[in-house]
Amino acid sequence: MTEQFADLEARLDETRDARLAEYIEFLRIPSISTLPEHAADCQRAAEFLADRLRGAGLEHVEVAATEGHPVVYADWLHAPGAPTVLVYGHYDVQPVDPLELWVKPPFDPRVEDGRIYARGASDDKGQVHLHVQAAAAWLGVRGRLPINLRYVFEGEEESGSEHLDRWLAENRGRLSADLAVISDTGFFDGNVPAITVGLRGMMYAQLDVLGPRLDLHSGGYGGTVRNPATVLAEIIAALHDAEGHVNVPGFYDDVRPLSQGDREELARLPFDEAAYMASIGVTALWGEAGYTTLERRGARPTLDVNGLWGGFQGEGAKTIIPAHAHAKISCRLVPDQDPDRVFHLVRERVLALAPRGVRVDLQLINTGRPSLTPIDHPATRAAAAALREVFGRDPVYVREGGSVPVAASFESILGLPVVLLGFTPPDDQAHAPNESMRLDNYEGGIRTIVRYWAALASTPLR
Repeated sequence: MTEQFADLEARLDETRDARLAEYIEFLRIPSISTLPEHAADCQRAAEFLADRLRGAGLEHVEVAATEGHPVVYADWLHAPGAPTVLVYGHYDVQPVDPLELWVKPPFDPRVEDGRIYARGASDDKGQVHLHVQAAAAWLGVRGRLPINLRYVFEGEEESGSEHLDRWLAENRGRLSADLAVISDTGFFDGNVPAITVGLRGMMYAQLDVLGPRLDLHSGGYGGTVRNPATVLAEIIAALHDAEGHVNVPGFYDDVRPLSQGDREELARLPFDEAAYMASIGVTALWGEAGYTTLERRGARPTLDVNGLWGGFQGEGAKTIIPAHAHAKISCRLVPDQDPDRVFHLVRERVLALAPRGVRVDLQLINTGRPSLTPIDHPATRAAAAALREVFGRDPVYVREGGSVPVAASFESILGLPVVLLGFTPPDDQAHAPNESMRLDNYEGGIRTIVRYWAALASTPLR
């Protein structure tokens, strides 16, 4: 610990128990944005967060209405001549099914073996909360922040951020900044500190195959009509070739090739394929031929089936030809792929594969653009220094396979460079049962942000 931050460290040590209690209270709110029955819970989470931002000493706190769940805004703008940073996170969480696989109810947080378990513990309430605590430490001890800060915490990230871009555009004037910092990413395998420099974009759609007007007896109609479930399987099977390439004409046309430097940087990451397979319970890996596992999971585009349904699914037997069958399909996209163009390419391919006797369509659900930040940007280097001081080692630079659509929105709508500085452990089980956050990552995250704001005060960002 450097003497520069001794008073801030002392305050953080003194408030550790109160901070954990507040974190637990936040996690008790079932703010599942994608389920309409939890709309009031999302509003409650937004109000809870706004109250804590006020308590931390931040100003102009607002729970801003959108056509969906609200955006929580706050700022502190009293550091003349210092940079202005826009901080982003989200207070909404994923659904919790399958509920039976949770050790304890997902909104009944438990602290065990240095972790806190609950839905949202890592993604993303823990990271939102640590930002509030970092500001509270600065303002509580020093009475001011070293830089100007704006906070934007949304409530629809887990349901596609449908209304955020419009809100950003409408509020462009009061969102002026030099940099955006997003804490919705995590550390690398082995809990190695990491800065995410690349995020894949997303195209998410539903594939529908419609056949007869009602389920038919397979004894009376089998062999005479197209079976929608079979057609669905045939279409899905045709969307990849035998070597793992996406079999959609034009799909790779806009993909930015990996440079030799990109490939060397990924190859330097401390990655153990055997441990990776063991951690997810598979005996072999698969993907696009000609690329390593790390290249495929973060720097190459994909097409995946996320869900399938249709026909009889109960116990026992029911001999029918289902009237319809469906699938959810997503594509993870890399720079310079446009998600709307990819949707149209996939839709054209699906329709071309559709046989006579059924109706086939692909409906767009949501999209997000990819993002890429230079490793040598001054803000990235400052983040690396803060991580090194707190966690005791240099961070690695990774391309994350997931999507944080707002990163591209900050770049395209607000013209801001983005630093993806997250603290979740790689085994946090986000989106799955028994999601957790390591408390040393959470506490280290607060201390990293405290130092990062100090470092940015003297870092030219433009």
